[in-house]
Amino acid sequence: MSLNMQKVKIIEGGVCAAKGFRAAGVGAEIKYKGRNDVALIVADEPCVAAAVFTTNQVAAAPVVYDREIVKGGKVQAILANSGCANACTGEGGMHDAELSALATAGELGISPKHVLVASTGVIGRRLPMDRLLAGMKDAATKLGSTAEHGLAAEKAVMTTDTRPKQAAARVKIGGKTVTVGGMSKGSGMIEPNMATMLGFVTTDAAISRAMLKRALGLALNKSFNRVVVDGDESTNDSLFLLASGKAGNPEIVKAGEDFDAFLAALESVCVSLAKQMATDGEGATKFVTVTVKGAKTAKDAERAARAVAKSPLAKTSWFGRDPNWGRVLAAVGYSGATVVDMKAEVFYGKEWAFRFGKIADEKQLAKLESVLKGDSFTVTVDLHLGAYEASIYTCDFSLDYVHINADYTT
Repeated sequence: MSLNMQKVKIIEGGVCAAKGFRAAGVGAEIKYKGRNDVALIVADEPCVAAAVFTTNQVAAAPVVYDREIVKGGKVQAILANSGCANACTGEGGMHDAELSALATAGELGISPKHVLVASTGVIGRRLPMDRLLAGMKDAATKLGSTAEHGLAAEKAVMTTDTRPKQAAARVKIGGKTVTVGGMSKGSGMIEPNMATMLGFVTTDAAISRAMLKRALGLALNKSFNRVVVDGDESTNDSLFLLASGKAGNPEIVKAGEDFDAFLAALESVCVSLAKQMATDGEGATKFVTVTVKGAKTAKDAERAARAVAKSPLAKTSWFGRDPNWGRVLAAVGYSGATVVDMKAEVFYGKEWAFRFGKIADEKQLAKLESVLKGDSFTVTVDLHLGAYEASIYTCDFSLDYVHINADYTT
């Protein structure tokens, strides 16, 4: 994979970077005035599509609706809104999701079987359908393929996000330039489980649905499923991947060099978006990569890293610039991974905090505190029990995280 990664070129852009896609974002006052809250992403023709969704048993109406639509394998448009999650809204919410798709299809003159919907925002409230559909019609008149159009769509799905999250990459496949571009939203209520918060990825690669699904699963496990902000898995988590085939490369129908090159580009986009979400965690002041190595099994490595990344005690200590290695090691201990404390090491950056039972002295603590003053660092736990390693992307817990979520619905 390293050879293919060298071939990937990171570029500016989002969902409009790939050929065959247009987007728009408009304000419809779903919840707030003066901000974009309705996004529309449209392909020139029906695309090969793959998607993954939350495994939360309390799934929002858009998730339930989309699961059936995506089984058809083709998608041409996605209507998304912020400000209202359309979750826990019963039959009425399902009706709203279906009506949204039907109205979008009618406005665009395409099949309703090729329209997906996505929502994010407050749980338990019905969509203001008159405003949503008015916004959809407005967006349909403003569709375009420029970077500005993609950015407008991205801003429309932001909730507590403080900045847009976009990424794009190019790679040569079969002598043709293939582009992958995407956008995502997510700042809180984040611990994906076979999904992300809301993610929209487009590509102009020619690829079969089977290989597209395979690529999405592989990229997912190296990116969005490695993000933790607060350990809460949303009711609306959805990740969509659409392939227009407009690049003109020989269709990717099996594993091999072409598939690896496409996967490398897709992974670079997904990892970038995932890291951007962790960096923009609600109230976050620090981006933290938690790495566990020397684990007995791959599962142990991920379990341990995820436990540390989710620990409120560890996350608040990072905010306070306190190199409290005891909280890190304790989280590894309850994670379910095999650990022997006297064989373990804990590092902040390149500086050790705990080493085979030896505890950092005053001089070493000063070095550790210097690492934690940075806005980005790595926490590494070496278990010295095996050859497996895993990393999780996360952030600290600040006072602002409490204020944001204490006042979210009021």
